[in-house]
Order: sequence, then C-alpha cells, then structure tokens
Amino acid sequence: MRRTVRGTSTAALAAVAATLLTSVAAAAPGPGAPSVGDPYYPNAGNGGYDVSHYDIRLTYQPTTDVLSGTTTITATTTQELSRFNLDFGLRVSSVLVNNVAATFSANAAGDGELVVTPARPLAKGAPVTVVVAYNDRPSTVKINGFTSWVKTADGALAVNEPEIASWWYPSNDHPTDKATFDVSVEVPDSVVALSNGTLVRTTKNRTGWTRWWWRSTQPQATYLTSLEVGKFEVNRQTTPDGKPFVTAYGADLGDSLGAAKASVERTPEINEFLATQFGPYPFEAQGGVVTTAIGFALENQTRPVYGARGFIAGSNASLVAHENAHQWFGDSVAVGRWSDIWLNEGFATYAQYLWSEHVGEGTAAELAQYVYDSKPADDPFWQVLPGDPGADRQFDAAVYDRGAAAVHALRSQVGDEKFFQILKTWQATKKGGTGRIEDFTALAERIAPGRPVRQLLKVWLYTPGKPFAGPNGPTARVAATAEPKSYKAIRAALDNHVRTHLHEHE
Repeated sequence: MRRTVRGTSTAALAAVAATLLTSVAAAAPGPGAPSVGDPYYPNAGNGGYDVSHYDIRLTYQPTTDVLSGTTTITATTTQELSRFNLDFGLRVSSVLVNNVAATFSANAAGDGELVVTPARPLAKGAPVTVVVAYNDRPSTVKINGFTSWVKTADGALAVNEPEIASWWYPSNDHPTDKATFDVSVEVPDSVVALSNGTLVRTTKNRTGWTRWWWRSTQPQATYLTSLEVGKFEVNRQTTPDGKPFVTAYGADLGDSLGAAKASVERTPEINEFLATQFGPYPFEAQGGVVTTAIGFALENQTRPVYGARGFIAGSNASLVAHENAHQWFGDSVAVGRWSDIWLNEGFATYAQYLWSEHVGEGTAAELAQYVYDSKPADDPFWQVLPGDPGADRQFDAAVYDRGAAAVHALRSQVGDEKFFQILKTWQATKKGGTGRIEDFTALAERIAPGRPVRQLLKVWLYTPGKPFAGPNGPTARVAATAEPKSYKAIRAALDNHVRTHLHEHE
C-alpha cells in the first residue's frame, strides 16, 4: 500500500530527512577500535572482532635473523567494520581479507599497529579470514622504542610479558581475546624450534631444513605463545596420566644442567600436587624450556621458559611450582585487565608456599608471616598496591610477596575448607577465559558469606601501609623468631623471578 503524506510543513519534512540521514549514517560500517582500552597498555589489543584461531607458518634463519612466512587468522566480527587493526611490528608484504587483497599500513608510527582496510566492509557477526605475509629481522624492529625479540648466538627467543607477539606474528594482543594455535616453524637442521602445546610432527621438505609443528588446542593468550630457536637437548616423554611432556635444555647450560633437569623434570609431580589444591590440570601437555638467553622465567602455556640462572645454586622446584601454578592462575584463567596482576602473581607465589609445606620445608603460614614480619611499617614495600600497582610496578616484589600474604590472609579468614573451595570454583567456572579481582572477591563472598572478605582484600590489596593484622589473623599470629629453613631458597627463586620479570626494555 502506498501512503500519501498531506499537509506536512517544510520544517517537518526537513526533520524527517535529517532523521533518515542520521539513521543511515549511524548504520554505516566504522573502524574497529585500535585497542581494548586497558589503562596500563593503551595500544594493547584491538576492537571489532574476536579471534578463534591463529595458524603461524614461518621460516627462520638464525645466521641472518630473518623471519618470513604467513599468519592466517580466523575470526568473527563483533561490529560492522570498514577497517580494523592488528598488533604487529614487522615488515608486511601483503594482507588478504577473505581472499581479497586489502590495503594496509604497517607500524607506520612505530606503535606496532597494522591497520587493515578490506576491499569491502565486513558485516557484523561474519566469519573473516585474514592472511598476513611478512619478512623482516625482528631484532631490529622497535615498537614504542624497544624490542622484545632476543637474538642469540644460535637462534632466537620470543618470550616476554606482557608484549611479545608483535615481533613474530600479527594478533589481537590482549589476554581478553584468547584463541587456539598452530605454530609451524622451519629452521636449519642444526637447531630446533620449540613452542607450546603438543609437538604434532617434524618434517623435511628440503635439504638442511626441518619444520617443527606445534598445536595448542585450549584457549591461549597471545603473550603466552612462545618460540625458542637454538641448540637444545629435547626430551619427549609422557606424564603418568598420558599427556605429552616435552622438555628442552640449552646446549650451553654448563654446570647448571643437572640442577635444571632435577627441577624441570619434576613438573608432572609438581602439577599433580597443584591439582589437589586448584583442581584438574587445565591443558593437554606439559613441559619446560631452560635457556641462558634470558634471566627470568615466564609461564608460557603448557611449557614455561626458565632462565638458567634460576638453577645456578642448585635445584629449584619452588620456581617450577611458581611457573606451573600460572597454568591455572594466569593461563587458564587470564587477567581481564593488566591491573588484575595479583590474580596471577599473588597466587603463583602462594603456590610456592603450598609446595614448601607439602615437602616439609616450612608451612605456608610461616612463610606468609615471615614476609609480614620482615618488612617494617615504614618500608616502601607497603606502599605498593597489589590490586592496582600501576604499569611501572606491575611486577614489583610487593605484588608477589604482599600479594601472597594477602592470599594467606584470605585463607586465615575463611578457613581451609572454604578457601580451597574458592580456588577450585574459580578455576572451574572461569576455565579458558578471564577474570577480574572484583569477580574473585564476589565469588569469595558467595562461598564464605558473613566473613569480611571484601574489607580484608581492600586492606591487603588496595590500601597503602602495612596491614594492622598479619596474614594469620590478629589472634593466630605465628611468632617468626627465626627464618624458616626453606625461606632462603624460596626467596632466591622469587627474587630472581621478580627482578627480571620486567619488560626487557626496562
């Protein structure tokens, strides 16, 4: 039926036209946000799409530090998109969006932003396949003034937190957009290429080169995806419950090789214990890599990477417990914002206390109380807020130590039964996703109603100054007249982790 408008004024018609134009304009596709809005790292991540899988297929030549190949990204748009960003710093030769060439601008401002404009706008809720081809020398590439890529004498390492992906593959580089991964890297026969998950196979397609194929089947944050190329002793075993267990030791570990093996080879045993505290191990594989190329340790998913100096004084199962506790706290359940770092480091450090108690080297209560007693009230340590330390103090010692003492204070407040119920419920309900401190607080309040959980965490995590009551509570304080016998070893491992867990450029 055709309607006729009668007696309509010119002003009214103009208003109708303006409304129609506004509606059309509002419906027009727009660009995706160039970040996710994380206050600590304003350029991190991107908006407008959600990644489901990365297929990274590369060739790396250690002698020249040339990395070349393609990354194929499968994603779903979350809005209509006229263009979108990826986080990437290397030199790009082409970008295809749904098999059609797109225009792009790569790292033009040195900010690691790859801006992609597809030939046609993308509809909301549509599947999209992006193929980025690139060739560059990662060690020469700077993003915001620094590089995270580590060139070594016989290879390279892509291992860092919170940013590393941009030096070897394009991504939506924030923990809130996890994905599954296939990582396939061809390297000379004289070296190996290590990554996360399960080693699917190795293949030879030309003389002198071997391709290593790795697959991660569980959701994985971008910074937890690693690449280690070099001369390593690689050991392939299975855990008692049948999971692939791959460890690798740098050829130059020297006298520390025995201590490194005595520690990292115990990973399945340590994870079996941690599972009794946190719930089932969340991933399909286990392992570890030890190298002299870095001085810190990082909880790369399924396969933490350890700097060799963590074992310079002997075996260090405590450090292995810390990094593998991250498989639950930080990897399976990632931070929703980087300010939530306590959910990673406070609980991983507390796992060291639990392991110490398990092996009879000092109880968790003793270790937490020692942290409290060892720092006087006027120590700057108590001015750092584990619940929101700021980007410049994200890996401060207080985030680890005061953070772990806060975890024990919560345990003292709610009792063991409720405490471990909270930890296991957190893992079960958040597995494969992310969480915020507020989410954890709300869960603790639900499981332990009537306890002043929110007030306790406010004091320990967000209030400057030394809490009035120690981590064992005002009526259950442990007298720390002497250093627990395990604490020196734990402190050495923890200091090493904290001191060098910062950005490489800092």
